Amino acid sequence: MTLPETMRAVEISAPGGPEVLTPATRPVPEPKAGQVLLRVHWAGVNRPDALQRAGSYNPPPGASDLPGLEASGEIVALGAGVSGWSVGDRVCALLPGGGYAEYVATPAAHCLPLPAGMGMREAACLPETYFTVWTNVFDRGGLTAGERFVIHGGSSGIGTTAIQLAAARGARVFATAGSAAKCAACLELGAERAINYREEDFVEVMKSEGGAQLILDMVGGSYIPRNIRALADDGRLVMIAFLEGPKAELNFAQIMARRLTVTGSTLRPQSDLAKARIAEALRAEVWPLLSAGRIAPVMDSEFPLEEAAAAHARMEGSGHIGKIVLKVAG
Repeated sequence: MTLPETMRAVEISAPGGPEVLTPATRPVPEPKAGQVLLRVHWAGVNRPDALQRAGSYNPPPGASDLPGLEASGEIVALGAGVSGWSVGDRVCALLPGGGYAEYVATPAAHCLPLPAGMGMREAACLPETYFTVWTNVFDRGGLTAGERFVIHGGSSGIGTTAIQLAAARGARVFATAGSAAKCAACLELGAERAINYREEDFVEVMKSEGGAQLILDMVGGSYIPRNIRALADDGRLVMIAFLEGPKAELNFAQIMARRLTVTGSTLRPQSDLAKARIAEALRAEVWPLLSAGRIAPVMDSEFPLEEAAAAHARMEGSGHIGKIVLKVAG
């Protein structure tokens, strides 16, 4: 396959708001050993993209400076040593960066086949959120059937994924959201209770239920001590982001006396091997659910690649329910 030398992309011209996302022309990357080159059809838009754009989430060494951590597309070239994939395969993939472009290179082990019956548009929404939810809710958080699970930001891409996957695996799901429409969406996806945080205190709700065995939080700040109060004895709190900030004052005597676990992770800095292991787990445990239609990505809106700034404004306006994607190729 003859590839072009250059490609359309969207770059970060300077740290700042959505307006700093600028259409550009870049060289087509070459896949290194163990990597594949994708012709991107759709790219997912995620909060870490906005953090990188603002200058507070730098790419790891060797990664593209272009934003974009997940995409769907067609494999058009293989790096040295790649097996299990062929040119022409249609996949979705977790990316080290560079998804806001017509071509992107990524480790072959971070690719997954499109679930049965799913198109490229929906598949582009899977990698970042499903890698994040699986590793934090099930690997790190240890959620099991019958446990009470709280997900903050239930209408977000992470939230809609966590609700469906936790409910499908038999957990009792409680979600927080900021409007009646968002709460209704959480209930439709499988939440047992949707808590409008503008009208109810999730701490009191969970105390009335006996406390949460697991909480997945991306808010941070004032939510951190409230999460501690909302946990049942032996409960676990997993932090994955800090929309309100990373600092809070905690009484660790409560953590000790009630045998609580406080942990967290970020996905992008983890090793290629760690991400490959997550991909293997998803292929075995989650892809059959997607292929059977038991769970599915919730789609909010789509924008052309060149309108990535508008996509970021939509995401940061917090009016969306589910995932936002960029259309890169037909």
